[in-house]
Amino acid sequence: MSPLEIFLSAPPISRTLAAVTFSFSVLLYTGVLPFEPFDLSLPPLIQLPPELWRLLTCLLITGRGLGILVDTYFLYVYGAKLEIASPRFSQRADFVTYICFSCGIILILNLLITSGHALASSLAMSFITTSVRDSWGQPITLIVLKMPAQYLPYAILFLTLIICSPQAAFIQATGLVAAHLYDLLTGLYPSSGIKRNLIVTPGWVKKMFGTQSVVERPYGTVSTGVAGQAAWGLDLSWQKFGPGRTLGGENSSAERQRPRGFVLAAMVMGTFLLVCGFSGFLFLYGAPDGWFSGVDVDRLSSGISRSGDKTAE
Repeated sequence: MSPLEIFLSAPPISRTLAAVTFSFSVLLYTGVLPFEPFDLSLPPLIQLPPELWRLLTCLLITGRGLGILVDTYFLYVYGAKLEIASPRFSQRADFVTYICFSCGIILILNLLITSGHALASSLAMSFITTSVRDSWGQPITLIVLKMPAQYLPYAILFLTLIICSPQAAFIQATGLVAAHLYDLLTGLYPSSGIKRNLIVTPGWVKKMFGTQSVVERPYGTVSTGVAGQAAWGLDLSWQKFGPGRTLGGENSSAERQRPRGFVLAAMVMGTFLLVCGFSGFLFLYGAPDGWFSGVDVDRLSSGISRSGDKTAE
């Protein structure tokens, strides 16, 4: 198999996340892209206009040096285990909801407590913590140390503490907290009083990523008990539009489905490219003269003071 075929045969969400994280981190640490406009920082988020893209890009930045390879490896391996083998995520939309929840908790903790800037290692730690729950008690080896699977996240945190710094371990631990909070709110700790799943996958996420009535797992085929539905606007497979109908043929009264998904996907991709291009223009050249001048506090205050002086005169 060619490298492209190997990549395309991997779980789609995990492979995309790992590939984007690796490529983006390499561009930052080699100096092709500046680091400062993309890391997590509170002042740029509360200024006008807020630099909201940092909430996404900071989650795609790994650690320096070997951290680029290690964090990318953990994101892909344990993300793929959750995506294709975990019984907790019977649908791809459920896995996406889990990722969004974990990212939100990681962002909040790092903004308010740890002041972390590059958070890919935190997201990888969240994947590891959730993944080992499915293999609880099974032996696993980290370098040369053999241990039960549930202790793997804490062993990795200990290595980060020794090799990197206490601050790096503290930032990475926010992913551990996010994973345990997800377990708590989905009813995996019934002794805490929460016995049902409080994190429900939104309907629009299910429409976007589709649903499957039968899911192929490494250990066999699993029936999810829900009706299968193709992804809305993101699945470009022409098979989802159904067979063509001919006049006078069988089931000719059935309405022929139109390829709306392709058009919607093109619109979403076009909007995404437009936003990225506009953001890149601001990164490289800054805002043109006169933009956002109305929200410049210093200019407003100086203008008010001048008008007050003239009135006094």
